[in-house]
Amino acid sequence: MSPTRPPVDPPGDDTLDLRVDDLVALLDGDLLDSVADWGPTTTPVGSFQLVPVRIERDLPLLTRWMNDPAVAAFWELAGPEAVTAEHLRAQLEGDGRSVPCLGVLDATPMSYFELYRADLDPLARHYPARPHDTGIHLLVGGVTDRGRGVGTTLLRAVADLVLDHRPRCTRVVAEPDIRNTPSVSAFLSGGFRYAAEVDLPDKRAALMIRDRALRHVL
Repeated sequence: MSPTRPPVDPPGDDTLDLRVDDLVALLDGDLLDSVADWGPTTTPVGSFQLVPVRIERDLPLLTRWMNDPAVAAFWELAGPEAVTAEHLRAQLEGDGRSVPCLGVLDATPMSYFELYRADLDPLARHYPARPHDTGIHLLVGGVTDRGRGVGTTLLRAVADLVLDHRPRCTRVVAEPDIRNTPSVSAFLSGGFRYAAEVDLPDKRAALMIRDRALRHVL
């Protein structure tokens, strides 16, 4: 529920060596460029699918969502289309570490997700990352879909999609702003556990983790 920061140079010996893991990821093809093939999944609120963003098609809608005050307070991407476009291009022109997607519910785009390799992201400097950890950012675009459990349902569905299609991923992680209590609550209700508070460069975050081993327990 907050934007992915661009990759930076790998940290020192006391944290995960991103450069080595990045090279392994590139060689074994375990990035996130197959999301388009994951297909729809059935949820209690309808048929849901992740559809990778196309700027020429989706920019007006995403810009409108980013300018919603409730979204802008935490994503900090309010402004003209150029602001949103720059954020999207940083991912679309990257190397497959992060994939921006529309969340389409019963054929209607109603949310925005970013799936990213958390172990190859600067986030890995701030928690004990494991290889293939996959991160989630989410915003629910439609006001009518907020506050009634839809976000919780979609978080669970997307985490399940990640675990189904990325067998080497043992954990799905997220780092919502600690002040964003509705977001933190949605993750908790969606099967994530509260692991820690972490100080990131732009916020104090709640580190949320969904463990593959606990998938059918929570």
